[in-house]
Amino acid sequence: MAGTLTPHPARRPVIAGLGITEMGKVYGRSAEDFAADAVRRAVADAGLELADVDGLLTNTGLAGGVGLGLQRRLQLRDLSLLSEIQSYGASAGAMVSYAAMAVQAGMVDTVVCVFADAPLREGRSSSAAYSRPREAVGFDGLRLHAGLTSVNALYALAAQRHMATYGTTSEQLGALAVAQRAWAAGNPMAQMRAPITLADHQASRWIAEPLRLLDCCLVSNGGVAVVVTSAERAAHLPQPPVHVLGWAQNHPGYADASDSSFGLESGAARSGPAALKMAGVGLSDVTVAELYDCYTFTALLTLEDYGFCAKGEGGPFAASGALRPGGSLAVNTGGGQLSSYYMWGMTPLSEAVIQARGHGGERQAPRNDVILVSGNGGILDHHSTLVLSPHAHG
Repeated sequence: MAGTLTPHPARRPVIAGLGITEMGKVYGRSAEDFAADAVRRAVADAGLELADVDGLLTNTGLAGGVGLGLQRRLQLRDLSLLSEIQSYGASAGAMVSYAAMAVQAGMVDTVVCVFADAPLREGRSSSAAYSRPREAVGFDGLRLHAGLTSVNALYALAAQRHMATYGTTSEQLGALAVAQRAWAAGNPMAQMRAPITLADHQASRWIAEPLRLLDCCLVSNGGVAVVVTSAERAAHLPQPPVHVLGWAQNHPGYADASDSSFGLESGAARSGPAALKMAGVGLSDVTVAELYDCYTFTALLTLEDYGFCAKGEGGPFAASGALRPGGSLAVNTGGGQLSSYYMWGMTPLSEAVIQARGHGGERQAPRNDVILVSGNGGILDHHSTLVLSPHAHG
């Protein structure tokens, strides 16, 4: 899905508010608690009141509980737009695109998009949050019988196929993890800021071969929200507006067949060019990439599919040092989901807003003119792309 509307300049969509709650091992609060907190923070950040909000889009993670009832919790009245959105990790990009279209069309003036989750429990390991029993129906039973019983195992299968096809190595995946931890050192909100080396990566235990512990994202409790409104309204608000120039989605619909591109190509290959075309820019104009990185492999595959390097060259590209601070491409400047926090698609989106505003502090990218943001959901099943900028269209 890609948009082609050319709105009046006054109605062009921007992100005017960002709210991030406490993040990580924060206990005693429900996902809805985090969501309500994130919405209030985002609205305040935008210099608005809750009464100014006339649209609300929600997305919830493993814990559930963030839905239409959030309207009552926040005592929002007479909303013109209210919906629950679910494309898993692609949902943040989807929410912003739907909010942008609603603002362009004049359906609403101010939409809040929020994600929150609270899968962590005190006294339980992070891995326990994702250890859910699965029921097997039909051919899905073959997967379970083969040991593909978890998200980790399925992503490991995708990574193994890429390795077998292109020669990608564990060390190359590790280079991406090391680069993102280097960026996280400048992010005061990052859960993991201590530097790591390639040797540290290689010494970390296997989770599902070829994925090691340091190839896998964090698990976090928390919430993130953004406020989408018109450029005209944002001109009178306190924060620098972040212009939403382009958006697109792609949902590959992989088949369990030998000719499937599973593990070799993601939805970024189609949604990326579509979003860039809508924004009126090319890949060479992109100065920052905030990529969904539930695993190192996911980010590596996305880099290839967007075209930052040739297909099969993601490993050498990461190993070259291009992704580290000071490298040729600023990628996951806050540390990503591997090192900062795991809020599904809101992790790359929130960092993109920070970078577009020029609020990155020690980790601010040298140039922030065009920022590409990816979201990935399911086992590479869903993809969303946003193109953001501190500058208006044209």
